[in-house]
Amino acid sequence: MNIIIRRNKGDVSIAAAEHIAALIRKKPAAVLGLATGATPLGTYRDLIQMHRDGLDFSRVITFNLDEYIGYRMNLSLPYSKDQSYARFMYEEFFRHINIQESNIHIPDGRADSPEEECRKYEALISKAGGIDLQLLGIGRTGHWAFNEPGTPLDSRTHIQGLSKETLDDNYRLFFHNSGIARQDMPVCSITMGVGTILEARALLMIATGKRKASVISAALEGEITNRVTASAIQLFTGPATVLLDRGAASALKNR
Repeated sequence: MNIIIRRNKGDVSIAAAEHIAALIRKKPAAVLGLATGATPLGTYRDLIQMHRDGLDFSRVITFNLDEYIGYRMNLSLPYSKDQSYARFMYEEFFRHINIQESNIHIPDGRADSPEEECRKYEALISKAGGIDLQLLGIGRTGHWAFNEPGTPLDSRTHIQGLSKETLDDNYRLFFHNSGIARQDMPVCSITMGVGTILEARALLMIATGKRKASVISAALEGEITNRVTASAIQLFTGPATVLLDRGAASALKNR
């Protein structure tokens, strides 16, 4: 595991974007696993600028980590009213680059059978040849994607109920200006499993801010446990890069 500490959030974002861009230049048809949320936003904006400067996404294939059950992108709604992860990715990244729509994959939260959607998603990843590089954040409870504490570390894409901490954080980040009340936000998701994530050929995890310091310490230096699903990075046998700012790295004993 290669842990790189940068000065601030902006430096982390550009370093992550450069890491992803290097893969795309080397392998134009790269298969990327992508994350949603506030942490990767800067990285996506830096990649958009790189695209404007010539980075080609026309052959890139993407798989997003997760989606709320009951949600699917609805372009007829204003962005502030459509809280699907699909809409977030479209507005913040995909519509700004030359990626082919057929190469974008996000779980369908409104599928008639969420269980079948999970199986289909695993099959799509396999058909694409697996994920070359999986971009990851880390939640306040130490989780990857929506793999809440207690999720088995060999889990596949599955239906996941969301913890109070995750719901609180996501309401603050995504729902508070939507007109949707806290009690009405979705409480279940479809998420790639930890085992699915660990099958990627390389991992890139990013975290910023001092409030992430304790979970970063637990994930990188603590016990490998399904109570902190991001601790599974210690099991990963391929190249794993962790990009942190000084705040997120501040609790690491070996920094």
